[in-house]
Amino acid sequence: MNFNDIFKSSFLDNVTAISFIDMTLAILLSFAIGLFIMAVYKKTYRGVMYSQSFSVALMAMSMITTILILAVTSNVVLSLGMVGALSIVRFRTAIREPLDIAFVFWSIATGIILGAGFTTLAVFGSIIIGLLLFVFVNKKEKDTPYIFIINCVGNDSEKTAMDIIKKESIVNILKSKTVSEDNIELTLELRLGNENTDFVNKITSVDGVKNAILVTYNGDYAG
Repeated sequence: MNFNDIFKSSFLDNVTAISFIDMTLAILLSFAIGLFIMAVYKKTYRGVMYSQSFSVALMAMSMITTILILAVTSNVVLSLGMVGALSIVRFRTAIREPLDIAFVFWSIATGIILGAGFTTLAVFGSIIIGLLLFVFVNKKEKDTPYIFIINCVGNDSEKTAMDIIKKESIVNILKSKTVSEDNIELTLELRLGNENTDFVNKITSVDGVKNAILVTYNGDYAG
């Protein structure tokens, strides 16, 4: 057989179409694993706002990829057409959380593996990945990073607030300082070493301090 034989109708007629049972099993498994990916994503999400639509999209990607691979593996000419069609697709939706990229790739990889017929690999691989994500993402850090924002007036109040911060934190890094005519805004990255945040109350009681805001730092800083 040479390359030209691939495009002959005799070759296409001899291609074994995927059976209905195999097709149904692959789609049902992709749906089940997609639901598992959704559950893992929801339990391990650590962003600002959980997106239900993105979670459903993960499940849909697994099923769509499975159907696509089933079609590609059943017809050589169709596979060449799919390559050309998909090469012009561009995705412009921004992925805000780094871990979301892993979930997207997980969903697509699951669909590819199921479509290729490696059912056992898809099932056990997904279980192992899900368990590892549960363990490592939910693992509590000993020194949780925080972003601390202070608005105060005058150098004395700034110095007093910084003295309290240095005493209560194990790490304090000044990220930005904005000074206006009647306001000084400080943005710091803190690591406390414990969950005691009473120092925030002490700082707000300092003369000249307008307000103090402490938020968990998720790794994305824009300043």
